[in-house]
Amino acid sequence: MRIFLTGATGFIGSRIVPQLLAAGHQVLGMTRSESGAAWLRANGADAHRATLEDLDSIRAGAAKADAIIHTAFDHDFSNFVANCEKDRRVIAALGSVLKGSKRPLLITSGTGLGQASHGALATEDVANFEHPNPRVASELEGKVQLDAGVNVSVVRLPQVHDTKKQGLITPFIEISREKGLVGYLGDGGNRWPAAHVDDVALLYRLAVERAEAGARYNAVAEEGVPVREIAEVLGVGLGLPVKSLTPDEAQAHFGWLGMFAGLDLSASSKLTRERLNWHPVGPLLLDDLRNMDYATATA
Repeated sequence: MRIFLTGATGFIGSRIVPQLLAAGHQVLGMTRSESGAAWLRANGADAHRATLEDLDSIRAGAAKADAIIHTAFDHDFSNFVANCEKDRRVIAALGSVLKGSKRPLLITSGTGLGQASHGALATEDVANFEHPNPRVASELEGKVQLDAGVNVSVVRLPQVHDTKKQGLITPFIEISREKGLVGYLGDGGNRWPAAHVDDVALLYRLAVERAEAGARYNAVAEEGVPVREIAEVLGVGLGLPVKSLTPDEAQAHFGWLGMFAGLDLSASSKLTRERLNWHPVGPLLLDDLRNMDYATATA
């Protein structure tokens, strides 16, 4: 297939490119910059210049493809709600190109949308459209497109990691540096799911090849890593004290990250593994955190 990949030079997208090419697919990668376009060409893909705000160009790229994988997202979490709405508009634009065809559109969301209730284990067979996470906008628009006949499926992400980046933990590290303290809320027993970026990239390939309309996949290797254990490893790496925080202290300490700091986001990938024969093999989250270079790591 010729696959239009948004976010093709990003943390996850840049790992999806070689996965797709090795499986015999052609890749048209969306990128904002000429340096990104040069990277794509050097790695065997074609480049399509566009930004998330340029919906006409996004539609033009989608029109050239047999399938679409949408991983691009504006990760400025200080404007998280607005950026989730931006993602909704991009999904609508992509879907508008695919109506009347069977060409698959694979979008991206978060594992929290699979929680039936607060603190419940997130599963693929649940779509909680009342979830407080603003990222619900992505899955809501996906449902709109699915109901309109577009072949939409979803990959839900946990904390995706290697030794350079680790999802929400990357800004967690920068906040800890700024505050001179690695904090966690209460007893720190709340858990965050995780998966290595290479395992996640493989999952995207398997999911777009399956092209099952309405399917939801949890890209989860570890169901839940306690935040206290994450904080303890970060404390060693950063050479900073580790401390339990009260809710008021946590809000002042974490800022925008406070909306996530105390959440228990454990998630299962049992159905994903069965449906896609996906078996993650990458390093565990705490191992990557132990092996990263804290002297050079930045958000």
